[in-house]
Formats: sequence, C-alpha cells, structure tokens
Amino acid sequence: MPDRIDGWTRDEISVLSSLSLKQLPPARKDSSNAYENLPAAAHLGQRIFSDRRFSSNGAVSCASCHQPAKQFQDGEPLGLGVGTGSRRTMPVVAADHSPFLFWNGRKDSLWSQALGPLEDPAEHGGNRLAYARVMQAHYRKDYEAIFGAMPNLGHLPKDASPIGPPLQKSAWNAMPESARHDISRVFANMGKAFAAYQKTLQYGESRLDRYVEGVAGGDKSSLQILSPQEKNGLRIFIGKGSCITCHNGPLLTDQHFHNTGIPPRRITTPDLGRFAAIEKVLKDEFNCLGRYSDARPELCEELNFIAAADHTTQAAFKTPGLRNVALRPPYMHAGQLASLEEVVRHYAHAPEAAAGHSELKPIKLSVQEVQDVIAFLGTLSGPVVHRQMPYVAAQSRPDK
Repeated sequence: MPDRIDGWTRDEISVLSSLSLKQLPPARKDSSNAYENLPAAAHLGQRIFSDRRFSSNGAVSCASCHQPAKQFQDGEPLGLGVGTGSRRTMPVVAADHSPFLFWNGRKDSLWSQALGPLEDPAEHGGNRLAYARVMQAHYRKDYEAIFGAMPNLGHLPKDASPIGPPLQKSAWNAMPESARHDISRVFANMGKAFAAYQKTLQYGESRLDRYVEGVAGGDKSSLQILSPQEKNGLRIFIGKGSCITCHNGPLLTDQHFHNTGIPPRRITTPDLGRFAAIEKVLKDEFNCLGRYSDARPELCEELNFIAAADHTTQAAFKTPGLRNVALRPPYMHAGQLASLEEVVRHYAHAPEAAAGHSELKPIKLSVQEVQDVIAFLGTLSGPVVHRQMPYVAAQSRPDK
C-alpha cells in the first residue's frame, strides 16, 4: 500500500475504516428477551407499533413519534404525544446496539425501552390493563402463538395501573397479586414484540462508506465520491475537531453519556440526565434483573456493573449516533439547537455547563472549516433498511 492514498496516511486510513458500516458487528444477544429473533414476534411488533388504540386518546401510536418517513423520529424539538414531552424523540434505527436507551439511559433493553412511553402521561398516556384488553380483543391469536395463553381479564376493572392517576392506582392495588403479575407479563411481552420489530430497522450504506471502502481498498475510481470540502470536513472530524472522541465506530457513537454544556430549556431547573437515571434503571421492574426478564442474573453484565451516579454523570446525555444526522433536525436532547451549524459552533465555542461540568474544550474553527464539517456530516446520509423476516406462526415460540 502506498504511504498515502488521497492524502490520507496509513494510520488515518485505519481510523477511517473503523467508521465503515461493514465494520459494524451484529448486535449483542439480549438474553432478557427470548423472542427478539422470532419472525412472528417481529411481525406482531410491527403491527402494534402503528396501532393508535395503544394510547389514552386513541390518537397516538409508536409510529406517531417514530415516523418511518422521518428516520423513525418526528422532527420536533420535544416529543408530541397526548401531551408534550421534556426531551427530543430519539430514532430507534440500530438501537439494538445500545446497552442503555433514551437520552439518559434509564432503560437497559430495547423491550423495556418500548414500555416507558406507553404509560408516560405525556406520550401514550395509557395503562397496562387497558393495553392487555386491546391485545386480547385484536391480537389474541398472534400473541398466544408466540407467548402462550393470555390471562382471563373478564373479572378485572377497565383501567388499572401501578403508576397512573389515583383511581387507576387504587384499582391496581385492589387486584390480586397474581392478576397484577399476569397483566404485567402481557405488558412485558408487548415490549418484547416491539423490540423484535425494531431490531429489523438498520442503517444502509452512505457515501462515506463507499468512499472509505474505496480508500482502504486502493480503488482510485471511488476517490471522487466525496468533494474536497467534504474530505476536509472529515479530516477536521477525526483530527483537530476531536469529534471522533465520542462519535466513533460504524454508528458514530461511543454509546456513553457526556456533559457537553448544552443549555437546558429551563435554566432554573436543568435536566440532570444520566445522574438521575441510574437509580431509575436499577429499580425498574422491567430491567434485566427483574421478574419479566428472560435472562439469568449473571448475564445482566451492564446492570451488574453499572457506574454509580457521581459528578461526572450530572447533566450528561447519550452520544447520539450521527448516521443520517443531516436529515434529523433539530438537535440535542431537547431540540435546543436548530441546525448543524449551531451544533458545530457550540462544540467549537465550548460554553460552560449550566449543571455539572462540560467535557468540551474550545476549538478554533474558521467560518470555512465549520461549513466543511457540516458538508462532511451530509455524507453520512443513507437509507433505513428494514430487514425482512419470513413469517412463521405458532411453531416460532421458543422453549422456556
């Protein structure tokens, strides 16, 4: 191999190659979800993903915020369900590669993540007993082919929830423990079907991938895939801009949580991000160690070795993956920045954090260099690929 190809050294080419989508390993098996690779579960999950009956007002589905035409997000600064949320909707494409979900990592699996919005009063606003009734009325055959017999709901109240409004809590607490467990099991299985579907959503190849593969393979015909401006932006991204420190690997995220001094939407009550989420994920009844998990305790490594909340986690938020980032404004955990230019300038300026301590250090970027980085980010756009799974019915149920 020549010492330089298209101006890149061997060491730089090695770094570029690490960003290629072809270097993305298969997602690690989620032992807490025995159904994650069942085609029947994925098909069921896809159907209920778009069903608006799974909401308190019959107008909100998972697809309302995770819109396929918008990279499985909604393009809004804050999520809009039955009410207005407090954070930006995250895309769910390739989310199966993440050990912790949401901006603050308050969920430790894709199936548990899917359950949170269903009971959130600002998102779907419903309750798990009502959802079990919808499953029984409209999806019973498919559900039972995968998960086994549904419980008898005839003697139970219409609505009940352990975290809903007072009347729903009272109804929940008045139910026998066995009934509460049965309903929660149906609810958990809904999450596992959602997760099976979401695992089929992955990113397709971008112009950056084709360019990097050409550089690494010495294919001169591919060196024109990126413009000189885009190449310079890539050089800044992996070099003086230090962007690759956190935005690394094929998904361009380290899957960790960082305080980058993003201003809170409400300066008087800053969002503490990861700091406040660690206790939540440890106490979550639907976590890997909970009774609805399919995993043996020793397999829950991320939860068993989770880092404690300390000053480094204050106002720290998840590093978002940058694939298709140019197609997904606005940006940051609550849509605080409207454009990629605002994002790049924020990172170059590195302001003080309103809470905790920002990890950023100022970087001198010229006006042209800012535009070059933005141009490079546009090369990360590619299709969302729905990995089709052949439909298999009752015989799909795994032995447990």
